[in-house]
Amino acid sequence: MAVRRIRQNCRGGVLFCFLLGTLWDAGFGKIRYSIPEEMEKGFFVGDISKDLGLEPRALSEGRARIISKGKMQHFALNVRSGSLVTADRIDREDLCGRAPVCTVNIEILIEDKVKIYGVEVEITDVNDNPPRFETKETEIKIIEKEVSGTRFLLPEAFDPDVGMNSLQNYQLSPNHHFSLHVQRGTDEAKYPELVLERTLDREEEPIHHLTLTASDGGDPVRSGTVHIHVTVLDANDNAPVFTQSLYSVSVPEDVPLGTWLLTVNATDPDEGINGKMTYFFRKITQKTSQIFRLNSLTGAITVLENLDYEESSFYDIDIEVRDGPGLQDRAKVLIKVLDVNDNAPDITITSVTRSISENSPAGSVIALFNVHDRDSGENGQVTCSILEDLPFKLEESYENYYSLVTDKALDREQVSMYNVTVTATDGGSPPLSTDTHISLHIEDINDNPPTFVLTFYSVYVMENNPRGTSIYSLTARDPDIEENSHVTYSIVDDTVLGASLSSYVSINSETGILYALRSFDYEQFRELKLIVTAKDSGDPPLSSNVSLTLFILDQNDNSPEILYPVFPLDGSTGVELAPRSADPGYLVTKVVAVDGDSGQNAWLSYRLIKATEPGLFSVGLHSGEIRTARAFVDKDALKQNLVVIVVDNGEPPLSATVSVTVVVADTIPEVLSDLNSLASSEPPKDSDLTFYLVIAVASVSCLFFFFIIILLAQKLYQWQTSKILKSTSGHFQHIPASEFVGIDGVRAFLQSYSHEVSLTTDSKKSQMMFTQPNYANTLTMQQNWSYLW
Repeated sequence: MAVRRIRQNCRGGVLFCFLLGTLWDAGFGKIRYSIPEEMEKGFFVGDISKDLGLEPRALSEGRARIISKGKMQHFALNVRSGSLVTADRIDREDLCGRAPVCTVNIEILIEDKVKIYGVEVEITDVNDNPPRFETKETEIKIIEKEVSGTRFLLPEAFDPDVGMNSLQNYQLSPNHHFSLHVQRGTDEAKYPELVLERTLDREEEPIHHLTLTASDGGDPVRSGTVHIHVTVLDANDNAPVFTQSLYSVSVPEDVPLGTWLLTVNATDPDEGINGKMTYFFRKITQKTSQIFRLNSLTGAITVLENLDYEESSFYDIDIEVRDGPGLQDRAKVLIKVLDVNDNAPDITITSVTRSISENSPAGSVIALFNVHDRDSGENGQVTCSILEDLPFKLEESYENYYSLVTDKALDREQVSMYNVTVTATDGGSPPLSTDTHISLHIEDINDNPPTFVLTFYSVYVMENNPRGTSIYSLTARDPDIEENSHVTYSIVDDTVLGASLSSYVSINSETGILYALRSFDYEQFRELKLIVTAKDSGDPPLSSNVSLTLFILDQNDNSPEILYPVFPLDGSTGVELAPRSADPGYLVTKVVAVDGDSGQNAWLSYRLIKATEPGLFSVGLHSGEIRTARAFVDKDALKQNLVVIVVDNGEPPLSATVSVTVVVADTIPEVLSDLNSLASSEPPKDSDLTFYLVIAVASVSCLFFFFIIILLAQKLYQWQTSKILKSTSGHFQHIPASEFVGIDGVRAFLQSYSHEVSLTTDSKKSQMMFTQPNYANTLTMQQNWSYLW
């Protein structure tokens, strides 16, 4: 501990001598200075920056300031020079009264470090007040027969200064009858008394004029005087006497006005006017005289104004009693004011942060505040608290200073604003408390990625959609705010059927609306899988992905396709053979069709819309089988032309038609003759046709016998094939073989077909088996053709 003292001497109109001290107390973290009172505004108190070991600019850069607690500020901080100066003229007597030591405590806050330094400034006394008597003149009445050595109380002087600057001695003006005696009390007070040295003679001199001078010990010495008029009276044998020289009473500060405190009592054995006593206050300030009332006749002391322990906890009052002729006595009354819990704690916020980032570490300082209670003892002991369910805690940092700090991690998405109530409660009974509210806004950081509502999406789109049509809207939510919650959408690029995914679909980056860039074809592909990314605009940005499957729905955009019968590629007309002896229900042929659509759009139905002989043939509604509806009669035409329509089940329905020619004959020669007759009935197109017809007839005649053998072999082969089909086919087990005859004017040839059909609900997976046709003039072996559609 080191002490540095500086002495300055002043004379004339300059400052008087004073002592300036600086003390750094490492144990309590305080700096102590000492300055005299009555210094001009701006008077240098101490070099704060130097005593704290800081550069002067550190105070300005750190936003240093003196913390105000609602009281008058006597000091100011010069942040440029780093010095502490007076803010106004300081009167020690107004500030501390007659306290032996007068100190002022201030706190200096360095805001950027949230650190507080305590400073204690002692205000030393200067001799700026002379001793003063309550009155300029006073009268003392003395009986002429009073014996020598009798003492009489004299007025006392009051000097608000302390130490050597306070009252030091009294001096009585020169005279022949009186001397001065100064008595010292227990509180070091000086009480002047007038001592009778020679007997008075009223007839010789009825009034004596004296002057009492009170002087202090200051430099220069200051003094005050009172004029004393001694009136010589006739004899009064007894002076009044107090029953106690010291009266004391303790009273709570909240007593009602008019409360009786105590009664002083004096006795005088004299009678009449000599025994009539009157009580007076002596040596009392004007403020004290306004608080207490003394009944001059009874000696009762009552309360005139409210007591305040915080302003004064103790009153020292002198009481004087006089009888009629003027004899007197004195006593002292000590009134002790007891503290009651009548002051709630004060909370002064010195530094506060209104917003904090949600990723701030635990222990971050939110606010710094001071608590103070004007009461004393337990009534002035203050504790601070906040609600337990908040992510904050209180830490005591310096004497009555508390810090509100974060206790755990904050999450703006859960709570974006806190209203923290700090409660300061004293230890009184009942306790008093004060609340202060601190609002704290939690600043957002980008700690949440955008989130889709679903983990995956399924979207259904009808095929043949217009280009540019919006097909779906995706939405991702981000609990962050502002830029951290601004979401943009994109599609992860991929390849579909050799083309970029971006050529099929696109997404609006702001709205998340998905658009089709081309018209989809169910028959080309039935689903499209893509990955959509949602990314926010934070720094760094966060993103998330979601899978979306686009299902293409079928539309009835394909007409049925006739697979059988198929017209020959050489331009001839295909016919089917039916024997004349066929019974009703005989299977003549079967119309086979498929539809490129799916579902009910591919459900086909068959109807006969035109026939040479209505009612002769019927068509299976769902099988397409052409059967005889009745037996043939002679009047039935040899050649029957049928028109079959195939209709799907779409909306609107689509259809296709096929023409089937059925030739009625029992044997092949009959067929040939019938065909020749049919051919001869047609007009010849040119001379070459006749030539070709003759060659064809000759060839048929020559190979007739060979044809019979091959026909028998074919029938046997068909019988074996039908056995195999019955064991392998679940859909069509009885598909008959029929003869096919092609006619081209003069050329006729015979061919036979055998076919196997396997259909499923998926038209693209249906199968049909065809046998290679056998021509009568080639006698080739049969081979199976297999088609997959």
